[in-house]
Amino acid sequence: MSDGRAAPVFGGESLLFLTDEQLRQGIEAMFFAYRGFTADPDRILADMHYGRAHHRAIHFINRAPGTTVTNLLSILGVTKQSLNRVLRTLIDDGLVESRVGTRDKRERHLYLTDRGRALEARLSDAQRTRMRAAYREAGPEAVAGFKKVLEAMMDPEMRRLYARLKDGK
Repeated sequence: MSDGRAAPVFGGESLLFLTDEQLRQGIEAMFFAYRGFTADPDRILADMHYGRAHHRAIHFINRAPGTTVTNLLSILGVTKQSLNRVLRTLIDDGLVESRVGTRDKRERHLYLTDRGRALEARLSDAQRTRMRAAYREAGPEAVAGFKKVLEAMMDPEMRRLYARLKDGK
């Protein structure tokens, strides 16, 4: 660095010169962190015979009430057939409501019902609790760095979708 301070290090190496082994350890950390991050919601969903696809649909419908099926397909990156299976279950179980578009009758707009919002709150509360504890332990600089790393790993289109969701659009 030009101000005389040493470059940040990870395991003794400059962050710009990570070894393959350090990168493997980072990849493994991501896998194990993801298992922890999804463990609590998975337990809640298992009792209802739902999986992670149901969780993702509920999460993003909650984040953008009235989102279209087309938009949800874009966010989730799944096939229409796969999403339709998930949505049919959520609609039949009274967690999601599908409304015909007012401008375009071909569009279906998705909303969580009261039961859907209650389930989403249980799922996200569990994940927020885990993230809050991890963020507290890591500290504010690590949180900011973690966010930068996650955003840098996103494909450009996903980064744009993420930015739109952050902005509430």
